Amino acid sequence: MSAATTAPATARVTLQPVPDARLRFTGILRSEWIKLTTLRSTVWAYAILIALQIGMGALLVLTQPQELTAAAGADPAAAAQAAVQVSTLGILFNQLVISVLGVLVITGEYGTGQIRSSLTAVPTRLPVLWAKALLFGVTSFVVGLVSVLASYAVTWPMLQAKGVESDLADVEVWGHLVGAAGYLALIGLVAFFIGALLRHTAGGIAAAVGLLLVVPSVISFIAADWASVLADWLPGSAGQTLFFGGGVFEPWQSVLVMLGWIALFAVPAAILMRRRDA
Repeated sequence: MSAATTAPATARVTLQPVPDARLRFTGILRSEWIKLTTLRSTVWAYAILIALQIGMGALLVLTQPQELTAAAGADPAAAAQAAVQVSTLGILFNQLVISVLGVLVITGEYGTGQIRSSLTAVPTRLPVLWAKALLFGVTSFVVGLVSVLASYAVTWPMLQAKGVESDLADVEVWGHLVGAAGYLALIGLVAFFIGALLRHTAGGIAAAVGLLLVVPSVISFIAADWASVLADWLPGSAGQTLFFGGGVFEPWQSVLVMLGWIALFAVPAAILMRRRDA
């Protein structure tokens, strides 16, 4: 037997770089986009929104008295206003549709418990809230713009047959059509953050619809100057300047008022999302 001892072989380990496993905001956006587009409530709500927008515009043209359309046809400014009014009438109904959908987008996950998985994957939590809001706002604006343009396309030949001519290139026309889509997106975000704050579907819908319908009705019964001023600052009143015109605010001021209402609910919703259990 040899007295020589054999030295143990040393294993050589090569370290491979570990890919970055952090979840980026783009990944969160993709995840939330899948959730938003695969929900039946989203598809049905947007389909109803488009159908209402076109249907209400066509109905208004068909029921418009002949003398009113003749008067509008004689004045280019009145013709543009008539085209805008016809194309955006459905917004008065669709603001309720988009409010209900805005609440459902966030409270639906709380109702099913899926929000726990989302917040486990994103421990910082707030990127989930901002991603949902961003996608919902942009999607609502795009769908709203498609709906008002479709309503304009359907009602334009009907108005033209009655002698009312309008030009989509006119800023008084396209500006209000874009404003109508913007109003839908903004009022939807108000409802979204109300839902995020309350985390309850029925309560969120009741609060959002109440802010649009009940609160203005109650304030209208108060015979005081402050009540009239408050009514002008409500999101439904301030936002209608974007598509109907008039009102006490300029369009850019109306946008700021709407953003203020969004912030009013978004800030406490974000704080409570960080602090409360899912």
